[in-house]
Amino acid sequence: MPPRPVAARDSASNGAGPVKIRTQDLCVFYGTHQALQNVSLDIPEKSVTALIGPSGCGKSTFLRSLNRMNDMVEGCRVTGLAELDGQNIYDRRTDVVELRKRVGMVFQKSNPFPKSIFENIAYGPRLTGIRQRSVLHEIVERSLIRAALWDEVKHRLHESAMRLSGGQQQRLCIARSLATDPEVLLMDEPASALDPSSTARIEDLIFELKAGYTIVIVTHNMQQAARVADQTAFFYHGELVETGRTNDLFTRPSQQKTEDYITGRFG
Repeated sequence: MPPRPVAARDSASNGAGPVKIRTQDLCVFYGTHQALQNVSLDIPEKSVTALIGPSGCGKSTFLRSLNRMNDMVEGCRVTGLAELDGQNIYDRRTDVVELRKRVGMVFQKSNPFPKSIFENIAYGPRLTGIRQRSVLHEIVERSLIRAALWDEVKHRLHESAMRLSGGQQQRLCIARSLATDPEVLLMDEPASALDPSSTARIEDLIFELKAGYTIVIVTHNMQQAARVADQTAFFYHGELVETGRTNDLFTRPSQQKTEDYITGRFG
């Protein structure tokens, strides 16, 4: 097995905890276009890892490769290794439904179902066979509490989720992801369409959730990465240029491309 790029430091050297997700020489192709090139990255459990870099650099492609969302893209092909708790998620025996239960995802644009707040949260548990109303109510309450939304909606659970504000809808989508008890939460620019106040709520929520979840977030906002992430990875033209502790990467980057991006010389 070829060595990892020098710039990519092991999570152990970052002083982080055990590795939850590991990729080794991960490549993603859309037809003949190679979107990711030999990405090797360790993601520690119960921490926040931010993925930064200019548009089109492969951040979202990498994120979607971690729960096989790219399977839905026609002509997509993945090579290399991606492991969750040491198990290859691209093994043909992998139960993709179970994988996505363990690795939830929150998208850039909030996408609540045109159903009640309660039914939005109960949807995933119902798919897993849970039907008892009292159990579903317990899951809904717990998920909304974890997403810091319960106090705002507990008296209107049967109203349409479409009546919530943008920030509330995004927290509802986070609650919906938490309802199936994932171990990992992937977040693709979850605050990019929100006002500063709602963004602050989402960032506070991310900080609270990392005590129980492994979080990987794509963000164009470097200040946001600096605020919420324990580890940051910089992508450029489909390659992982550098990864390390967030403060180290922002103040003492080891690669010139990283410094150029952080200082605004391109982006």
